[in-house]
Amino acid sequence: MTVASTNSPVAELLIELRRDGVVPLHRQIEAAIRDGIRAGRLSRGSALPPTRAIAAALGVSRGVVVEAYQQLVAEGYLTSRTGGYTQVAMGALAAAAPAPAVVRKPRIDFGYGRADVTHFPRAAWLRSIRTVLTDAPSERFGYLSGHGMPELREALAEYLNRVRGTSARPENVVICNGYAQGSALLIQVLAAAGARRLGVEDPSAGDDARPVAEGLGLEVVGVPVDADGIEVPALERSGVDAVILTPSHQWPTGGVLSAEARVAVLRWAARTGALVIEDDYDAEFRYDRTPVGAMQGLVPDVVAYAGSASKTLAPGLRIGWLVVPAHLSDAVAAAKVAADRGSPAIDQLAFADFVRRGEFDRHLRRMRPLYRRRRDALLAALSRRLPDFEPAGRAAGQHLVAWLPPDLSEASVVAAAAARDVGVYGVSPYRLSSRGRDGLIFGYASLSERTIAEGIDVLAEVVAALRR
Repeated sequence: MTVASTNSPVAELLIELRRDGVVPLHRQIEAAIRDGIRAGRLSRGSALPPTRAIAAALGVSRGVVVEAYQQLVAEGYLTSRTGGYTQVAMGALAAAAPAPAVVRKPRIDFGYGRADVTHFPRAAWLRSIRTVLTDAPSERFGYLSGHGMPELREALAEYLNRVRGTSARPENVVICNGYAQGSALLIQVLAAAGARRLGVEDPSAGDDARPVAEGLGLEVVGVPVDADGIEVPALERSGVDAVILTPSHQWPTGGVLSAEARVAVLRWAARTGALVIEDDYDAEFRYDRTPVGAMQGLVPDVVAYAGSASKTLAPGLRIGWLVVPAHLSDAVAAAKVAADRGSPAIDQLAFADFVRRGEFDRHLRRMRPLYRRRRDALLAALSRRLPDFEPAGRAAGQHLVAWLPPDLSEASVVAAAAARDVGVYGVSPYRLSSRGRDGLIFGYASLSERTIAEGIDVLAEVVAALRR
């Protein structure tokens, strides 16, 4: 049955009752009116017919209609005043935004910065979660200091001092939600203290830091790198108040900053009062050389060390850490509180237990040979099929760069490979200046050795076709 009303601005309520259905009558009336409002048939401010009129037209008791109106008033769809009309209180819902275009992932994707999360140590992590839920003091589940859980700060300080050669004290560790948040907190504190220029390596992955710095009014200055990392003379001329470095494995070129250059950078920072932000993003994975210790261990007062579990365990954990100079510790912790009131307690406590029981070390020992075999497969395939590509940064990490011969351009190779369903990525998007060789970034951590070989075979066919 459909109800029409000539006594109100509403032309038709379009209420159809199914008396043999399982849905109560008042619910059917509610749904019909609600749908009319959402669809725009019942516009905002329109008066609805009196409950008696609808009840008479539908052949139901007035109480059924009153109950439907009252529910819609409670939900905010209608408004009602004693002695007055019942009116529509809201307009039609906005049309749904079109679904975003689906970007199809290449069949073989040499994307970088991706740990192999299929090897996440679920059983060991579950043991840590159970330990936390069983043994953690109740007060650990309340609001805590912006520095983070003391158990995790102590465990990380011991681990980083032992494995990375830092000089970390638990009171100067701040737990954050990965490197992106950690760098943002540092930049906020520096900007509040009067910093005006931030230096970044050129090329570098500045997607995290650059937008934050520019949003706070800082000028972002690219400092060129060579085969061994940042060019110190260019840094000294830059006039920056802070610089973000990846000294143990420069991203993306793979250079390792020499001992002499490290000392020169630290002397520059001490002389100018600048801060060095050391991004130690994948230093746990080294294959062909002795691990290089962190710069922070040399002069802790001028270096803020940043690390995370994203490349070692899984990015979905969102666990990161900063080891900051003592004079910045409280300010960075306060910025963390202002950002989100602190990282999740259970995750922090579980990671602390995971580290202290040696599970983190065991996981890294399992993953190093796996990643090394995949790197070796990539190098062998490049040597066999594309011998004029020049690999760099092969000694560590989860990716390498292959510099292209002069007759090839990044853009043409990337586009032609994509047409063959292989994802490769150029170095140029990560440059602030236009200078530098064309090269491709190959991530290998999440690909099997067979898939790596297949991908390079396809890429070799692409290159041969371009040269023809």
